Amino acid sequence: MPTLAGKEVGNTGLGLMRLTAHGANIPDEQAFAVLKSALNAGINCWNGADFYGSPANNSLHLLNRYFTAYPEDAEKVVICIKSGVADMRTFSLDCSPEGVRRFVANANNILDGKKKIDIFGMGRVDRQVPLQNTIRALAQLVSEGAIGGIQLSEVSSDTIRQAARIARIDMVEAEVSLWATEILNNGVAATCDELGIPVVAHTPLGAGMLTGKFKSIDDLDPHDHHRFFPRFQPENFSKNLDLVNKLTELAKAKKCAPAQLALSWVRLQSKKTGVPPLIPVFGTTSPGRVTENTTDIDLTGGDLEEIEKILTSFPVAGTRYPAPAMKLVEY
Repeated sequence: MPTLAGKEVGNTGLGLMRLTAHGANIPDEQAFAVLKSALNAGINCWNGADFYGSPANNSLHLLNRYFTAYPEDAEKVVICIKSGVADMRTFSLDCSPEGVRRFVANANNILDGKKKIDIFGMGRVDRQVPLQNTIRALAQLVSEGAIGGIQLSEVSSDTIRQAARIARIDMVEAEVSLWATEILNNGVAATCDELGIPVVAHTPLGAGMLTGKFKSIDDLDPHDHHRFFPRFQPENFSKNLDLVNKLTELAKAKKCAPAQLALSWVRLQSKKTGVPPLIPVFGTTSPGRVTENTTDIDLTGGDLEEIEKILTSFPVAGTRYPAPAMKLVEY
């Protein structure tokens, strides 16, 4: 089993974004049922952020309420928290040492001692602040016991190496899915494998597109910010739907759900030479989806060849993020 900050975690994780997303209005009873179902299924890596929701109700507030209700679960899970966003409207960051310390203090204040943050990091690299200043600030907070470990998010191989020369990097977060395979070819996965750094694979279901449930942009939740992403725009949506339909056909032949196929493919990449442990973190608001998404599908060599043919024949249309957000990622 992979380890994060010295703790064993399952090969699948839970993303918390949907549980506190703007406009979602998920009641605690429902959110708690998702969290409890995840833990019962062996999903003990929970991935959140202080910008998943509002300053008054984000991942940290949800975790405070959950661990207040279930204090016995606090030590059973590894929580990974992203931060560093100064203004979401302008995509501006503050990863200065002062900013890092302020964000960590705020996170711990919200958690109110209910749970220690196992892994903490900035959501993106702040190009206005030398990387070494940010990493040293995080390392100091680790030494003080304010956080358990350090993560990087959406960074290049060079950035990982630079950060790892300064302090221990416990985790790298990157988008990995059947329509986001970049890290398998751009050196990120290879570098993490070389340095012994697990990768938390966010958005492994393509923001829901790879589940096969979207037939038009109107099928997305009105509050889902992904509806504004390039891959969901009219000029790209139909092309990407062709890819999804082919993958769905394969899933039907395998007698599994498209989501199970997509998640099993991500988990299987970890078995390849030069690839570190990949932990796909899916998001859901339904406890019933937890069991479905943790069911591993046996993908044969022939299945993998067929998937590669599909990905080659139906290249993804559109960038991973809108233009302003793409400026904050390193590939």
